[in-house]
Amino acid sequence: MNLKTNNQKALHKHTKSGHSHFNLNIFGKNTELYFAVISGVFWVLGLGFSFVSGFANTTTTLFIIGAIFGGVFTFISAGQDLLKGQFKIDFLMLFAAVGAAILGKWGESALLLFLFSLGHALEHYAMERARKSITALSNLAPSVALVKYNDGLKEVPIERLKVGDIIVVRPNSKIAADGVVAKGTSAVDQASITGESMPINKYPSSNWQDEKEITKLLPEHRVFAGTINGSGALEIKVLKEAKDSTLSRLIYLVKEAETQKSPTQHLTDKFEKYYVPVVLLFVVLLLFGFLVIDETFQESFYRAMSVLIAASPCALAISTPSAVLAGIARAARQGVLFKGGRPLEDLGGISAIAFDKTGTLTEGRPTLTNAIPFGEVTKTELLKVAVAVEALSDHPLAAAIVDGGRKVLGNIEIPIADKLKSLTARGIQASLNSSTVHIGNRRLFEELTGARVPDDIDQKMAELESTGHTAMIVHRDEEYLGIIAAMDIARPEAIATITKLKKIGIKRMIMLTGDNQKVANAIAKTLGITNPMGDLLPEDKVKAIEQLIHQEGAVAMVGDGVNDAPAMAKSTVGIAMGAAGSDVALETADIALMADRLDNLPFAISLSRQANRIIKQNLIISLGMVMFLVPLTLMGAIAIGPAVVGHEGSTIIVVLNALRLLKFEMKTNNNTA
Repeated sequence: MNLKTNNQKALHKHTKSGHSHFNLNIFGKNTELYFAVISGVFWVLGLGFSFVSGFANTTTTLFIIGAIFGGVFTFISAGQDLLKGQFKIDFLMLFAAVGAAILGKWGESALLLFLFSLGHALEHYAMERARKSITALSNLAPSVALVKYNDGLKEVPIERLKVGDIIVVRPNSKIAADGVVAKGTSAVDQASITGESMPINKYPSSNWQDEKEITKLLPEHRVFAGTINGSGALEIKVLKEAKDSTLSRLIYLVKEAETQKSPTQHLTDKFEKYYVPVVLLFVVLLLFGFLVIDETFQESFYRAMSVLIAASPCALAISTPSAVLAGIARAARQGVLFKGGRPLEDLGGISAIAFDKTGTLTEGRPTLTNAIPFGEVTKTELLKVAVAVEALSDHPLAAAIVDGGRKVLGNIEIPIADKLKSLTARGIQASLNSSTVHIGNRRLFEELTGARVPDDIDQKMAELESTGHTAMIVHRDEEYLGIIAAMDIARPEAIATITKLKKIGIKRMIMLTGDNQKVANAIAKTLGITNPMGDLLPEDKVKAIEQLIHQEGAVAMVGDGVNDAPAMAKSTVGIAMGAAGSDVALETADIALMADRLDNLPFAISLSRQANRIIKQNLIISLGMVMFLVPLTLMGAIAIGPAVVGHEGSTIIVVLNALRLLKFEMKTNNNTA
């Protein structure tokens, strides 16, 4: 599979607002715009000659040529619609132009087709601008990669890369595949995939040869295709083929999102389905106006064509899809994937958000937080013993103690323990320098000594536990050495994110976790969460979401998209964290935060609200122009020319208004975006 070729094929399809791109590319991709300009030139020449006596035939000829150039694409589009049994806007415009020509109004017919084709072309041009952030994704991945073999390096097309290959990435070049860093250290710019503004330091995983799943890697060890390497050379073990890379999945999902209509778009499409036939029927009735009022058939016909132009819903048809496309494109630049117009609209109406705790509000892995020695024991001695013993264990808490302890101890030599014995639900036992070491909970030492643990130790453990820590006693032979504690700590950006969410009007923030309620309360208090809910199984989280929807009407669920997938599916809007490395999260969620960063959530909500505001503005502009023009043309107050200008002008205005979303930046000084 050629990543670039396959994804670029879709760029020639444009189905928004009932229009299509055609293969009539005489002057390249801007042929329609050039035809419109040529049409305009001939119309201007015809207008000029109309003021000179004796050139009536020349004037008519110039208008006809202008009408032909202006009507080519309109004719093709209308013909395609008719073959499908549909009467859409292109047909209405073509019908009106032909009607004006039949009356001998060649100038107005040419003006209509010129302005309609110009508006059409400018609409396509503007919409392509909205697509740039999306189509640029197809060019991010390099076409070839340097694969390491026994006899050196070989340049290989990326579609031929296999899982397990080792590729070499030179400084300041693009990374060709998703994988794990096997050798080298460098800062990698991941903005194209995750939206992170600063390069992320990457270095080898200690067990990269055994790694098979990119989702199990820490962010500092994994890399993505399409990201840009910094100043250091890297060797990367490929973990995903090109067709399965995060970049390829992202391009596919964004293009799918373009075709997913929002609730407002469904509503306008439904309205248009009935509106267009009603307009046609009304226009047919107006053709017989001369039977009711004192005017000629030609005058009735002219009025009917003017009303037809004024009533055509061009601006209405493009008002929502243009805003949705621009919003999706802007979000993609920030590392936020909206999977269609529905979540883009729905997120803006959310006032309650439920968060999964582990991996969403917290780091998702325990971290050593405290090492408290007792008596004459030093902190260094306490950590040396704890690290030596816990290094024998494969428990997640043991890994946290070992990693944290080694960082504190630095180059200090750590003794070697042996004879590890697991004491179920109590702790562990091991031998160290002819001594017996126990690390565990109160119950373990009450069994060993036959008495309660010392009051000062018990009191300190209770204090740590009340704030969400897991505390363990370290004991050697007959001596209490101290306490070590670990905790799944809050993400660095969590508190600031919760604060921003409150400022932009999110009233309820609920934390859903399987941890006990005491731990949930402690973390919630630290972060500013309003409603912590602990002791929940996955099915309990689903029930909690159902209850919240009943109370609030709508609720978003933020999680990793794996164990909380049922709750996310039940929520109004499911939002997946860190989706860049997870196919499951990309598939499950309505919205994916590609970077493993919570602070993109306020941006996503603010962008959604701004998109909703722009959609409403566009609807007011488009419907308002129709309501303004129809009575004037019906009364004969304005001719076809001004009606065309108003009609096409409103179309261009709503598209340009939608394109403001491409420049959207979240404001931080108030509760609006």
